[in-house]
Amino acid sequence: MTSGLLPFAINFNALTDLGFWTGVLTIAGIYAVVTLGLQMNVGFTGLTNFGQAGFMAVGGYSMAILVLSAGFSFWLALPCAMLITMAFGALVGLPALRLRSDYFAIVTLAMAEVVRLVAQNARGITGGNEGLFCNFENGGQTCFDDSWRSVSKSILDFIENFWSNPDSLVPLLLVVWITVAVGTFALSRIQGTPWGRVLRAVREDEDAARALGKNTLLYKVQSLAISALMGALGGFFLALFLATIHPHDYEPIVTFYAFGVLILGGLANYRGVFIGAILLWTVLEGTRFVELPISEEKTAALRYAIVGLVLILLMAFRPQGLFGKREEMVLGE
Repeated sequence: MTSGLLPFAINFNALTDLGFWTGVLTIAGIYAVVTLGLQMNVGFTGLTNFGQAGFMAVGGYSMAILVLSAGFSFWLALPCAMLITMAFGALVGLPALRLRSDYFAIVTLAMAEVVRLVAQNARGITGGNEGLFCNFENGGQTCFDDSWRSVSKSILDFIENFWSNPDSLVPLLLVVWITVAVGTFALSRIQGTPWGRVLRAVREDEDAARALGKNTLLYKVQSLAISALMGALGGFFLALFLATIHPHDYEPIVTFYAFGVLILGGLANYRGVFIGAILLWTVLEGTRFVELPISEEKTAALRYAIVGLVLILLMAFRPQGLFGKREEMVLGE
Protein backbone atom coordinates (compact mmCIF):
# COMPACT_ATOMS: atom_id res chain seq x y z
CA MET A 1 0.00 0.00 0.00
CA THR A 2 1.39 3.40 -0.94
CA SER A 3 0.19 6.97 -0.58
CA GLY A 4 -0.14 8.95 -3.81
CA LEU A 5 -1.64 12.20 -2.49
CA LEU A 6 1.74 13.82 -1.91
CA PRO A 7 4.81 14.20 -4.19
CA PHE A 8 6.19 11.14 -2.42
CA ALA A 9 4.84 7.69 -1.62
CA ILE A 10 5.34 5.39 1.35
CA ASN A 11 5.35 1.64 1.04
CA PHE A 12 3.33 0.80 4.15
CA ASN A 13 3.27 -2.91 3.34
CA ALA A 14 7.05 -3.07 3.69
CA LEU A 15 6.96 -1.08 6.94
CA THR A 16 4.49 -3.52 8.49
CA ASP A 17 6.40 -6.62 7.40
CA LEU A 18 7.64 -8.67 10.36
CA GLY A 19 10.86 -9.59 8.55
CA PHE A 20 11.68 -5.90 8.12
CA TRP A 21 11.37 -5.22 11.84
CA THR A 22 13.34 -8.34 12.70
CA GLY A 23 16.22 -7.06 10.57
CA VAL A 24 15.98 -3.51 11.96
CA LEU A 25 15.96 -4.67 15.58
CA THR A 26 18.84 -7.07 14.96
CA ILE A 27 21.13 -4.45 13.43
CA ALA A 28 20.02 -1.97 16.13
CA GLY A 29 21.00 -4.48 18.80
CA ILE A 30 24.40 -5.02 17.19
CA TYR A 31 25.08 -1.28 17.28
CA ALA A 32 23.78 -1.11 20.85
CA VAL A 33 26.46 -3.65 21.84
CA VAL A 34 29.14 -1.60 20.08
CA THR A 35 27.91 1.66 21.61
CA LEU A 36 27.92 0.29 25.16
CA GLY A 37 31.70 0.15 24.92
CA LEU A 38 31.80 3.59 23.36
CA GLN A 39 29.66 4.91 26.22
CA MET A 40 32.28 3.78 28.73
CA ASN A 41 34.95 5.65 26.77
CA VAL A 42 33.14 8.85 25.82
CA GLY A 43 30.47 9.16 28.48
CA PHE A 44 32.32 7.96 31.56
CA THR A 45 36.06 8.30 30.86
CA GLY A 46 36.14 11.31 28.53
CA LEU A 47 37.94 9.47 25.72
CA THR A 48 36.92 10.39 22.19
CA ASN A 49 37.33 6.98 20.60
CA PHE A 50 36.86 7.03 16.80
CA GLY A 51 38.28 3.53 16.35
CA GLN A 52 35.41 1.26 17.37
CA ALA A 53 35.06 -0.09 13.82
CA GLY A 54 38.69 -1.21 14.00
CA PHE A 55 38.00 -3.21 17.16
CA MET A 56 35.00 -4.80 15.47
CA ALA A 57 37.23 -5.82 12.56
CA VAL A 58 39.95 -7.25 14.82
CA GLY A 59 37.37 -9.30 16.72
CA GLY A 60 35.56 -10.58 13.65
CA TYR A 61 38.66 -11.45 11.65
CA SER A 62 40.49 -12.98 14.64
CA MET A 63 37.62 -15.33 15.35
CA ALA A 64 37.23 -16.32 11.68
CA ILE A 65 40.96 -16.89 11.16
CA LEU A 66 41.24 -18.98 14.32
CA VAL A 67 38.42 -21.22 13.05
CA LEU A 68 39.46 -21.41 9.38
CA SER A 69 43.26 -21.45 9.66
CA ALA A 70 44.05 -22.66 13.17
CA GLY A 71 41.27 -25.23 13.42
CA PHE A 72 39.79 -23.82 16.63
CA SER A 73 36.19 -24.60 17.49
CA PHE A 74 33.78 -21.67 17.51
CA TRP A 75 33.45 -21.79 21.31
CA LEU A 76 37.23 -21.63 21.78
CA ALA A 77 37.85 -19.08 19.02
CA LEU A 78 35.25 -16.68 20.42
CA PRO A 79 36.90 -15.98 23.82
CA CYS A 80 40.37 -16.07 22.26
CA ALA A 81 39.37 -13.43 19.72
CA MET A 82 37.88 -11.31 22.50
CA LEU A 83 41.16 -11.48 24.43
CA ILE A 84 43.11 -10.64 21.28
CA THR A 85 40.94 -7.58 20.69
CA MET A 86 41.27 -6.42 24.28
CA ALA A 87 45.06 -6.81 24.07
CA PHE A 88 45.06 -4.90 20.80
CA GLY A 89 43.03 -2.10 22.41
CA ALA A 90 45.47 -1.90 25.31
CA LEU A 91 48.42 -1.92 22.89
CA VAL A 92 46.92 0.99 20.95
CA GLY A 93 46.04 2.84 24.14
CA LEU A 94 49.40 2.70 25.91
CA PRO A 95 51.09 5.22 23.57
CA ALA A 96 47.98 6.98 22.21
CA LEU A 97 46.41 7.81 25.57
CA ARG A 98 49.40 9.95 26.48
CA LEU A 99 48.25 12.36 23.77
CA ARG A 100 45.76 15.19 24.11
CA SER A 101 42.12 14.15 23.56
CA ASP A 102 41.81 15.52 20.02
CA TYR A 103 45.05 13.82 18.94
CA PHE A 104 43.89 10.60 20.56
CA ALA A 105 40.69 10.76 18.49
CA ILE A 106 42.75 11.09 15.30
CA VAL A 107 45.01 8.18 16.29
CA THR A 108 42.05 5.86 16.93
CA LEU A 109 40.49 6.78 13.60
CA ALA A 110 43.80 6.11 11.85
CA MET A 111 44.14 2.81 13.72
CA ALA A 112 40.76 1.63 12.48
CA GLU A 113 41.67 2.51 8.90
CA VAL A 114 45.01 0.70 9.20
CA VAL A 115 43.21 -2.43 10.41
CA ARG A 116 40.73 -2.23 7.53
CA LEU A 117 43.44 -1.67 4.90
CA VAL A 118 45.53 -4.54 6.25
CA ALA A 119 42.47 -6.80 6.03
CA GLN A 120 41.88 -5.55 2.50
CA ASN A 121 45.41 -6.35 1.35
CA ALA A 122 46.30 -9.49 3.34
CA ARG A 123 44.50 -11.67 0.81
CA GLY A 124 46.08 -14.94 1.91
CA ILE A 125 44.72 -14.55 5.46
CA THR A 126 41.63 -12.38 5.24
CA GLY A 127 40.47 -13.02 1.69
CA GLY A 128 41.12 -9.39 0.77
CA ASN A 129 38.28 -7.69 -1.07
CA GLU A 130 36.51 -11.02 -1.50
CA GLY A 131 36.17 -11.35 2.26
CA LEU A 132 35.49 -14.48 4.28
CA PHE A 133 32.08 -16.03 3.76
CA CYS A 134 30.43 -17.13 6.96
CA ASN A 135 27.52 -19.10 5.55
CA PHE A 136 27.35 -22.88 5.66
CA GLU A 137 28.30 -23.71 2.09
CA ASN A 138 32.08 -23.41 2.12
CA GLY A 139 32.88 -27.11 1.79
CA GLY A 140 31.56 -27.80 5.26
CA GLN A 141 33.93 -25.31 6.94
CA THR A 142 32.78 -21.79 7.77
CA CYS A 143 33.80 -18.90 9.98
CA PHE A 144 31.56 -20.28 12.69
CA ASP A 145 31.77 -24.02 11.84
CA ASP A 146 28.46 -25.72 12.72
CA SER A 147 28.19 -24.32 16.23
CA TRP A 148 26.08 -21.26 15.50
CA ARG A 149 23.85 -23.21 13.12
CA SER A 150 23.16 -25.74 15.88
CA VAL A 151 22.40 -23.01 18.42
CA SER A 152 20.19 -21.15 15.94
CA LYS A 153 18.27 -24.32 15.04
CA SER A 154 17.69 -25.16 18.71
CA ILE A 155 16.30 -21.68 19.37
CA LEU A 156 14.07 -21.87 16.29
CA ASP A 157 12.78 -25.30 17.31
CA PHE A 158 11.86 -23.94 20.74
CA ILE A 159 10.18 -20.84 19.31
CA GLU A 160 8.15 -22.91 16.84
CA ASN A 161 6.33 -24.47 19.81
CA PHE A 162 4.32 -21.26 20.14
CA TRP A 163 5.13 -19.27 16.95
CA SER A 164 4.73 -20.93 13.58
CA ASN A 165 7.30 -20.11 10.90
CA PRO A 166 9.48 -17.52 12.70
CA ASP A 167 12.01 -15.50 10.73
CA SER A 168 15.44 -17.13 10.47
CA LEU A 169 17.01 -14.03 12.07
CA VAL A 170 15.01 -14.39 15.29
CA PRO A 171 17.67 -16.50 17.11
CA LEU A 172 20.33 -13.89 16.36
CA LEU A 173 17.91 -11.14 17.40
CA LEU A 174 17.36 -12.82 20.77
CA VAL A 175 21.05 -13.49 21.40
CA VAL A 176 22.01 -9.93 20.46
CA TRP A 177 19.46 -8.31 22.74
CA ILE A 178 20.26 -10.67 25.61
CA THR A 179 23.87 -9.51 25.19
CA VAL A 180 22.70 -5.88 25.24
CA ALA A 181 20.72 -6.50 28.45
CA VAL A 182 23.60 -8.32 30.17
CA GLY A 183 26.12 -5.73 28.99
CA THR A 184 23.95 -2.83 30.17
CA PHE A 185 23.45 -4.42 33.59
CA ALA A 186 27.12 -5.36 34.02
CA LEU A 187 28.53 -2.02 32.89
CA SER A 188 26.02 -0.09 35.00
CA ARG A 189 27.02 -2.08 38.07
CA ILE A 190 30.72 -1.66 37.31
CA GLN A 191 30.23 2.08 36.96
CA GLY A 192 29.03 2.23 40.57
CA THR A 193 32.18 0.58 41.94
CA PRO A 194 35.25 2.50 43.16
CA TRP A 195 36.90 1.65 39.83
CA GLY A 196 34.00 3.24 37.94
CA ARG A 197 34.12 6.33 40.13
CA VAL A 198 37.78 6.77 39.28
CA LEU A 199 36.83 6.78 35.60
CA ARG A 200 34.44 9.66 36.30
CA ALA A 201 37.21 11.46 38.15
CA VAL A 202 39.52 11.00 35.16
CA ARG A 203 36.82 12.41 32.88
CA GLU A 204 36.13 15.45 35.04
CA ASP A 205 39.66 16.35 36.17
CA GLU A 206 42.50 13.99 35.31
CA ASP A 207 45.09 16.12 37.08
CA ALA A 208 43.14 15.96 40.35
CA ALA A 209 42.75 12.18 40.02
CA ARG A 210 46.48 11.85 39.41
CA ALA A 211 47.20 14.05 42.44
CA LEU A 212 45.19 11.61 44.56
CA GLY A 213 47.60 8.85 43.57
CA LYS A 214 45.56 7.22 40.81
CA ASN A 215 47.35 5.79 37.80
CA THR A 216 45.08 7.53 35.29
CA LEU A 217 46.83 6.05 32.25
CA LEU A 218 46.12 2.53 33.51
CA TYR A 219 42.45 3.34 34.09
CA LYS A 220 42.11 4.79 30.59
CA VAL A 221 43.80 1.76 29.04
CA GLN A 222 41.40 -0.51 30.93
CA SER A 223 38.43 1.54 29.72
CA LEU A 224 39.65 1.29 26.13
CA ALA A 225 40.20 -2.48 26.48
CA ILE A 226 36.61 -2.98 27.68
CA SER A 227 35.36 -0.87 24.77
CA ALA A 228 37.42 -3.06 22.43
CA LEU A 229 35.80 -6.15 23.96
CA MET A 230 32.33 -4.78 23.22
CA GLY A 231 33.47 -3.86 19.72
CA ALA A 232 34.66 -7.44 19.19
CA LEU A 233 31.24 -8.78 20.23
CA GLY A 234 29.62 -6.37 17.79
CA GLY A 235 31.98 -7.59 15.07
CA PHE A 236 30.96 -11.22 15.71
CA PHE A 237 27.27 -10.40 15.56
CA LEU A 238 27.68 -8.29 12.42
CA ALA A 239 29.43 -11.20 10.71
CA LEU A 240 26.56 -13.50 11.68
CA PHE A 241 24.03 -10.97 10.44
CA LEU A 242 25.74 -10.41 7.07
CA ALA A 243 27.03 -14.01 6.71
CA THR A 244 30.40 -12.58 5.68
CA ILE A 245 33.40 -10.68 7.01
CA HIS A 246 34.49 -8.00 4.55
CA PRO A 247 36.73 -4.92 4.89
CA HIS A 248 33.94 -2.65 3.66
CA ASP A 249 31.86 -3.67 6.67
CA TYR A 250 34.27 -1.82 8.96
CA GLU A 251 34.57 1.58 7.31
CA PRO A 252 34.68 4.73 9.52
CA ILE A 253 30.93 5.28 8.99
CA VAL A 254 30.37 2.27 11.30
CA THR A 255 31.94 4.15 14.21
CA PHE A 256 29.90 7.24 13.42
CA TYR A 257 26.69 5.21 13.40
CA ALA A 258 27.64 4.22 16.95
CA PHE A 259 28.23 7.89 17.81
CA GLY A 260 24.78 8.67 16.41
CA VAL A 261 23.34 6.08 18.79
CA LEU A 262 25.36 7.59 21.63
CA ILE A 263 24.14 11.13 20.93
CA LEU A 264 20.51 10.06 20.63
CA GLY A 265 20.55 7.99 23.81
CA GLY A 266 22.55 10.47 25.84
CA LEU A 267 26.02 10.59 27.38
CA ALA A 268 26.84 8.67 30.57
CA ASN A 269 23.64 6.62 30.43
CA TYR A 270 23.92 2.97 29.45
CA ARG A 271 20.15 2.45 29.44
CA GLY A 272 19.67 5.14 26.82
CA VAL A 273 21.85 3.24 24.36
CA PHE A 274 19.20 0.70 23.33
CA ILE A 275 16.58 3.43 22.69
CA GLY A 276 19.09 5.42 20.65
CA ALA A 277 19.97 2.35 18.59
CA ILE A 278 16.35 1.52 17.81
CA LEU A 279 15.52 5.13 16.87
CA LEU A 280 18.55 5.55 14.61
CA TRP A 281 18.04 2.32 12.68
CA THR A 282 14.28 2.77 12.42
CA VAL A 283 14.88 6.11 10.71
CA LEU A 284 17.73 4.81 8.54
CA GLU A 285 15.92 1.68 7.38
CA GLY A 286 12.37 3.07 7.40
CA THR A 287 13.25 5.87 5.00
CA ARG A 288 14.22 3.25 2.42
CA PHE A 289 10.51 2.84 1.71
CA VAL A 290 9.79 6.51 1.08
CA GLU A 291 9.49 6.75 -2.69
CA LEU A 292 10.43 10.20 -4.02
CA PRO A 293 10.43 11.52 -7.58
CA ILE A 294 14.25 11.66 -7.57
CA SER A 295 17.05 9.25 -8.42
CA GLU A 296 18.03 6.41 -6.06
CA GLU A 297 21.39 8.06 -5.37
CA LYS A 298 19.69 11.29 -4.24
CA THR A 299 17.20 9.33 -2.16
CA ALA A 300 20.04 7.51 -0.39
CA ALA A 301 21.76 10.83 0.33
CA LEU A 302 18.49 12.28 1.60
CA ARG A 303 18.16 9.46 4.14
CA TYR A 304 21.44 10.49 5.72
CA ALA A 305 20.43 14.15 5.53
CA ILE A 306 17.28 13.33 7.51
CA VAL A 307 19.30 11.53 10.19
CA GLY A 308 21.75 14.43 10.27
CA LEU A 309 18.90 16.92 10.69
CA VAL A 310 17.47 14.90 13.57
CA LEU A 311 20.86 14.87 15.31
CA ILE A 312 21.37 18.62 14.71
CA LEU A 313 17.96 19.42 16.20
CA LEU A 314 18.65 17.17 19.14
CA MET A 315 22.01 18.83 19.80
CA ALA A 316 20.35 22.26 19.53
CA PHE A 317 17.44 21.59 21.89
CA ARG A 318 18.67 18.71 24.03
CA PRO A 319 22.45 18.38 23.68
CA GLN A 320 22.63 15.81 26.48
CA GLY A 321 20.53 13.37 24.41
CA LEU A 322 17.19 11.78 25.26
CA PHE A 323 18.28 10.22 28.55
CA GLY A 324 21.49 12.08 29.36
CA LYS A 325 22.05 14.78 31.97
CA ARG A 326 23.68 18.13 31.30
CA GLU A 327 25.96 17.75 34.32
CA GLU A 328 27.41 14.61 32.70
CA MET A 329 28.54 16.49 29.58
CA VAL A 330 32.18 16.76 30.58
CA LEU A 331 34.85 15.57 28.16
CA GLY A 332 38.52 15.18 28.88
CA GLU A 333 40.83 17.97 27.77
